[in-house]
Order: sequence, then C-alpha cells, then structure tokens
Amino acid sequence: MKGLLDGLALHTVCESAQCPNQGDCLARRTATFMILGDVCTRNCRFCAVSHGRPAPVDPAEPQHIAQAASHLGLRYVVITSVTRDDLPEGGAAQFAACIRELRALDASISVEVLVPDFRGDWQALGLVMEAQPAVLNHNVETVPRLYPSVRPQADYARSVELLWRAKEGRPGSLTKSGMMLGLGEEREEILRVMQDLREAGCDFLTLGQYLAPSEQHHLVVRFIPPQEFDEYARLGREAGFRGVAAAPLVRSSYHASELFGSAGA
Repeated sequence: MKGLLDGLALHTVCESAQCPNQGDCLARRTATFMILGDVCTRNCRFCAVSHGRPAPVDPAEPQHIAQAASHLGLRYVVITSVTRDDLPEGGAAQFAACIRELRALDASISVEVLVPDFRGDWQALGLVMEAQPAVLNHNVETVPRLYPSVRPQADYARSVELLWRAKEGRPGSLTKSGMMLGLGEEREEILRVMQDLREAGCDFLTLGQYLAPSEQHHLVVRFIPPQEFDEYARLGREAGFRGVAAAPLVRSSYHASELFGSAGA
C-alpha cells in the first residue's frame, strides 16, 4: 500500500492525521485519499496535519487517484483534503475532477468526499455537488462553545449551513458529519449539535474519542466510556440519522462503506 501511494505521489489522511486505525485500514487495502497536498492553511488545535504554505495543486492528482482505486479494486472511495484557503474556490474544482475521473473509470464506484467549509463560498460547494458524490461529508468536529479554542479559524453556523446547502442544492443527496468527544463538551451540547445536524438534513453521524497528537495540541479533557458512545448511537438513531457510528476509535472515514451500506443507501 505504501509503495503504491508513494509511487503515485498520493497522500492519505490516515498517515498525515496519525489515525489510530491506519494499520487496520491499510491491511484491508483501503485508505482515505487526501488531495491538494499535505500542508494545510489552517492550524486547528486538534489536528496533526502540517500547516503552512502549501505546494501548487497537482493537475495529475485525479488521474493518480483513479489509478490507485483501479489497482486496489475499490468500489467505495473516500477523498478528503487539507484546507486550502489560498485557492479561489478552496480546492472544490479538484474534488470535482477526482469524482469525475473515478466515475470515468467505473460509473458504479461510489465516492464519498470529506470537504472543508470553503469559507462559505457556496458556488465552490456547488462545483462539488454537480459532480454528484455519493456522500458529502463535512465535520462540525465539536460543539459551538469550544470552537474558539479547538478550531478558531472555522465557524460552527457556517459548517451546519454547508450541510443544509448541500441538500438544498441537490435534493436526495446524502450528507454526513462527525464530532470528536472528550474536548470538554457537555452532554446537552452534544445533543444540541445532533439536533442542529438533523435540522440541516444530515443523514450520517460519526462520534469518536479525541486523542491529542502531541503535547502542543489541545489536551484530552475526558475519556468517554464505551457505554456513553452506545447511548449516543441510540439517541442518534432515534433522532432520525440513517446511520450512526459511535465508539472510541471511530473516525469520520473509518469503515465508511459499511456505514453507507448499513443504512440501505
């Protein structure tokens, strides 16, 4: 897997974000492709991805992702990116190009994209939705109260609006979001976020335990017991989510195809 990805100059969020599940996923010959380089223009306090001045966009990247998907025999492809606030459309055109390239390879491939907030540029979001991803994923990450300390360059209301606009712009599309728990949020705040997501029409929800990448990142305030994750999963299903994955090691893209399929999508 590493030889294949390195040979095609592809990045994965599995490695860049130090995901605890990367051994499992790579052993199953799956990975979440991370496009637009491996340097982010933002510096969120929970994230291990490098930040700074990104390299130019690689025009061959969509073709390389299609080649990797073909080599691995993938039927469900997950693509995310660093945040590229330096680009006029935030990298939306590259997302769309990747979706189109995969569909040209095989029209039956399902593509899930985990997108940034595009700084509220809804025309950029429209570029992605026009390419018809199977799932449009955008993580709210945490509760509104903690945004200033966890992701100060983002905006909670804007993230929820992005999910709503994805549905509004393409009726019948599927949307997904996720949160990290253990950053200091309260139970009622979690339930309120779940309600906000459902009001935005969000179909899928992921909840996992936050793990600090280093001592310089946001501290873990609390480790959530597995039974609490079970309760949130139950409450999420009762709230109307088509699929909920909630457990300590759940991450936004972990077993994404299974969550997609389990909901009958």
